[in-house]
Order: sequence, then C-alpha cells, then structure tokens
Amino acid sequence: MSLIPPSPLGQTTVYADQYDASLLFPIPRAPQRDKLGLAGRLPFLGADLWTAFELSWLNARGKPQVALAHITVPCESVNIIESKSLKLYLGSFSNTRFADASEVLARLRTDLTEAAWRGGVMQSSVGVKLIAADQFDREPLFELDGLSLDRLDLDCDRYTPAPELLTAATDEAPVSETLTSHLLKSNCPVTGQPDWASVQISYFGPQIDQAGLLGYIVSFRNHTGFHEDCVERMFMDIQTRCQTHKLSLYARYTRRGGLDINPFRTSFPQPLPPNVRTARQ
Repeated sequence: MSLIPPSPLGQTTVYADQYDASLLFPIPRAPQRDKLGLAGRLPFLGADLWTAFELSWLNARGKPQVALAHITVPCESVNIIESKSLKLYLGSFSNTRFADASEVLARLRTDLTEAAWRGGVMQSSVGVKLIAADQFDREPLFELDGLSLDRLDLDCDRYTPAPELLTAATDEAPVSETLTSHLLKSNCPVTGQPDWASVQISYFGPQIDQAGLLGYIVSFRNHTGFHEDCVERMFMDIQTRCQTHKLSLYARYTRRGGLDINPFRTSFPQPLPPNVRTARQ
C-alpha cells in the first residue's frame, strides 16, 4: 500500500509518553478538493467534530488524570490532521506533568490549531472541550434524527461512488426532509482498513429519490478516502445532481484508535450539531 511520507499512518511506530507536539501530521485538504473542483471560496460551511477517548496526563504530584476531549476543526482550515498522528500526540501526554486541566486544554488548542492551519493564514482556532471523569455519566448516546433510508428493500450492485444514481423531482414543488442511513462504509486510503459510519442528509429542494440516494450511499463501500473527503464528495454530488436549495450532511464514523471523526457540511449558516456519540461509536 502507498503511504503518505512521512506520515505514521500504516507504519510501525514508537509510542512516545512525553509531550511532543511535533508528532502531529497535517495533510493538506487542497489536493482532494481540487478533484471536486473546489477552488477558491468553499460552497459549504462546517467542521470536523472529533472525540478523543484516550487522553491521560499526570498532575503536579504525578497522579494520573483522565478526560474525554471534544475537538472541532473548522472545514476552512488548510489541513486535516492525520488520525494516527493525533493518537500518538495524545499518547505523549501520558507521562507528562501538567499543573491542571486548563494547561492541558491550552496545549491541545494551541498545537491542534497550528497543525490545522500550517502553511496558511489562520482564520479561526480549533475548538477543544475537556470532559472530566466525574462528568462521564452525562455523556449520552443519541441516534441521528430522520427517516431511515435503510427500510427500503432494493438491489445493490454498485460499490464505488456512483453519483448517477442520484435523481430528484425537479418539476415538482420543493420539500424539506431529513434522511438517515447506517450503511455508509469507506476505506482508509493508506491502510485499507474499513471505516463505518451513519449519515444524515437534511435538505430543502426538489424531492430526492430515496432508493437512488440509498444506492449512492452504499456505492461508497469499496471507495478509499479520508472521512472528511468522503463527506465533501457526497455533499457536492447531492447538491449538484439533486439541485438542492439548502443542504446539510453529517456523518458519524465509528471509533478507531480511540478517536472518532464526524464531518459536518452545510450550504447555509447554522449551529454545529452536538458532538454526541451514537451506539456504534
């Protein structure tokens, strides 16, 4: 398999246990966006919502501390952050002493913001929120709202992206719908490992043919692409083929390496969805 030198993804790695911001490996968004014709101003807003489940450090007296981290990476950022590098970076906190959780949060925000905007001009910082251990029981499970496309009984034989399956009733009055599916799967472009996801499509516009939309979602099954790239490709295909007036697309990918990545893209300003995990995550 081809690797992205010198990315740690897919390679044997030594796990550092002392804080090391240099472990973060940014990957430019531009090459994949160029393939979608996304030059200049983006046709969407949004962010990549990460959850880090394996975060621990030492307090000033050497006692281990644990927390969850919710991380929000703006979609306008120059780079995505390669997931294994983020895992290694978080692991480097494990034997490092910090005065308190606020110092950990500040380090995370500074380092992740630098990596996300490396090579460009920073427009907004990466958001970081720590959930302390005594708040873990407040972290709920929540399934994506909407009408399930998975109820449809249909033949599927396309397993690479097939945007031609997308159609909409452009000669009828527009509708507003929210549709969901648990059948999204793609593959890591470096390791080939499967990435599983639930997806929510909310739109206003010509009514989208639901069978064709489900077939399109299924068609990503053998596709290789990072989570963020898959969501942006889906967004652009649906917007272009179905002529939506408003469109939002949200995918929640299952956890790998103690991290889940959940890209959200929308054609109009609105609050980000809450970063609440689903049962599969």
